[in-house]
Amino acid sequence: MRQGPGAVRSLRPRTPLRGALALLGAGCLLAGCASAHPDTAKNRAKTTTSSTPSTSPPSPSADEATTGPDCPLTGTPAPHGTVPDRSALAVKVDNYPTARPQSGLTAADIVFEEPVEGGITRYVAVFQCRGTSVVGPVRSARNIDIGILGELGHPLLVHVGGIQPVINNILASPINDFELGDYTTSIVQHPPGRVAPYDTYTSTTAVWQMRPTATDVPQPVFTYTSAVPAGSPVSTVSIPFSSYSPVVWKYDKKTRTFLRFYNTTPDVLSNGVQNSASNVIVQFVHIYYGPWVENSEGALEVQANLATHASGKAIVLRNGVEISGQWSRASLTQPTSFTTTSGQPITLQPGTTWVELVPTTVSVTTTP
Repeated sequence: MRQGPGAVRSLRPRTPLRGALALLGAGCLLAGCASAHPDTAKNRAKTTTSSTPSTSPPSPSADEATTGPDCPLTGTPAPHGTVPDRSALAVKVDNYPTARPQSGLTAADIVFEEPVEGGITRYVAVFQCRGTSVVGPVRSARNIDIGILGELGHPLLVHVGGIQPVINNILASPINDFELGDYTTSIVQHPPGRVAPYDTYTSTTAVWQMRPTATDVPQPVFTYTSAVPAGSPVSTVSIPFSSYSPVVWKYDKKTRTFLRFYNTTPDVLSNGVQNSASNVIVQFVHIYYGPWVENSEGALEVQANLATHASGKAIVLRNGVEISGQWSRASLTQPTSFTTTSGQPITLQPGTTWVELVPTTVSVTTTP
């Protein structure tokens, strides 16, 4: 299937995990692989440069406004007062311009935006407390997904295809692989008006139903408070990944959230709703390339160490302020820590969080 501008790739073959450990080498070290979970193989105008590292969430619906536990990945009250007994579910969603507008992102607890080959980005949309009847377009996996998702325990990773070395590394990691191409149309949707390879969608409910034993509720990965940490007022943050993805987040005082744009154009989903977040984390990461060719144009796989004694600069935006600091992570299974320059933990506003994994070669500009 097409993986980027002009690149063509077919669905991955369903081969046994023979020789997977031999392929872990550089790729798995960069992603931060760990030993396989038993179910894995079975279930298949200030500028911050990379060289130097009160917003309330939208009101809960009536059936969510109950006392009880909080959702582990948002810090908001759990639906109907109970955290669902299910693993986190991560869906790889394309963000090539032809793939827009996407569906289902506003129902995610956390959205990670990762750099991939050719200057484009791709989403890892993570669902746990909430789900959506349609999400997509679903695309292929990347090695960097392992480092992103390791902190969520044993999440399901829903994707369509991927190069074999990446698939082998996923199967040898704690992630539960869910290749959408292996299943019938009962969980695959092809919305009208969409063309291949941007026409494959699914439902989180359908995927969870296909994996009823996926009940590993993730640990919280952020700390939430209603009190706003000390920071500098901010109205916009510009993250120029590339000409394909000139991302801008603007703080909206009326909704008390950050709204997402491409330059000045609102980033609107297929249902007409603009992407927004209670928190935006800019996490600067050092990017590597290779050792594998990712597409037919010869682009190399994008790699980043996100988990193995990894660290870098970070900016956290919440409640109309920015807090500068750093991120660090000791191992694949531990959450990423975000702290101020003085070492104090940075807390988030309860609600949806977008994590922008920004290459250290990109200059991020914030406007007071």
